[in-house]
Amino acid sequence: MEETKKCYTDEELQEFKQLIDAKLEVARKEFNDIMRTLRGEDSNDVDDTMPTYKILEEGSATQSKEELMAMAARHQKFIQGLEGALQRIKNKTYGIDRMTGELIPKERLRAVPHATLSVASKNANKNH
Repeated sequence: MEETKKCYTDEELQEFKQLIDAKLEVARKEFNDIMRTLRGEDSNDVDDTMPTYKILEEGSATQSKEELMAMAARHQKFIQGLEGALQRIKNKTYGIDRMTGELIPKERLRAVPHATLSVASKNANKNH
């Protein structure tokens, strides 16, 4: 009888680490770009020097800023998830479903490298 695998090998963890490092680099760059846009660092606009009385334009600018802030928050959460995954790799607990203790399929981890639940566990968790 074949024993069920309890954790990924060091080679497999290294493969996931490389995937996560690449995603983390892109996510951090995008987050920094969003933050620069929010701070107006790349702007050649005259908003800060020219009085404006156009309420619709101000409303649009406010909405854009709110959307950027929401996007920044999503990126920050994603970055934290990826950093947590790197910590789990270091602890050799990466890829273990936190509900069942079984291995999360590689396909899922390649698609969602910060996943802590298999699809079945996630769906079961939703129903409760």
